[in-house]
Amino acid sequence: MSHIAITVSAPSALKDILVAQLSDAGYEGFEETADTLVAYIPTTQFEENILLGILGSHGVDYTKETIAQANWNAVWESNFQPVLVDDFCGIRAGFHDSLQGQVLHEIIITPKMSFGTGHHATTYSVIKLMENISIKGKQVFDFGTGTGILAILADKMDAAQADAIDNDSWAVDNAIENVVANGARNVRVWRADNLDAIADGMYDILLANINRNILLANMAHMKRIMKPDGLLILSGILQEDETVIVKAANSQNLSLERKASRDNWLAISFKAD
Repeated sequence: MSHIAITVSAPSALKDILVAQLSDAGYEGFEETADTLVAYIPTTQFEENILLGILGSHGVDYTKETIAQANWNAVWESNFQPVLVDDFCGIRAGFHDSLQGQVLHEIIITPKMSFGTGHHATTYSVIKLMENISIKGKQVFDFGTGTGILAILADKMDAAQADAIDNDSWAVDNAIENVVANGARNVRVWRADNLDAIADGMYDILLANINRNILLANMAHMKRIMKPDGLLILSGILQEDETVIVKAANSQNLSLERKASRDNWLAISFKAD
């Protein structure tokens, strides 16, 4: 599968807004530098009129490039640097030197067009929240797993089981590859568009690093599959969306416990009442 890479020049505050809006429009991966944002979408899903509507409302121009599947590794290898979340978790590619001795948990990720390397503030902030909870022996669910990074971290934190889904078959294949590369024995990954097939009250901890609209549309479904005293960690939330997310969670008897922020993004944990 080939992808379209859209590059825009934008300040940090605008990049955060664009990531949220482009995610809603089907863009699956993002890279940020000091001055630019690169957004990726499968060629078959690209609609220029939608892109023009989003970027035009902000008065920014863009360049477009088609990237063949075979060229993706070269693209991300040129940009992917190791990420350290305190001394708790380090994320690196297979070609980087080991981080062992620097962090408690080391994760090796090959993204292959999937979202989740720890570089983006949303993934980083979820990991920060995970640092402060006990996952040992727990049943964990990762909704919208991308590269599988959060499910893999849950396994390294001694989860009894970490189940993970994504609606993109390419992401699922990538997540499974990363699970194998990290020797994560208690992670299961499969493709699914929704939570309908998941039984009620299955999970102690639910992770969802997606975007505002999907979080809002699935709040009741996420609560349904949580155990009565379960914990829900949400990200993909711009700071200005905090109020609407908290209100939706409260409507499902989920109480705010803790927040982590980075740049203009939030991760929020909620406890089931």
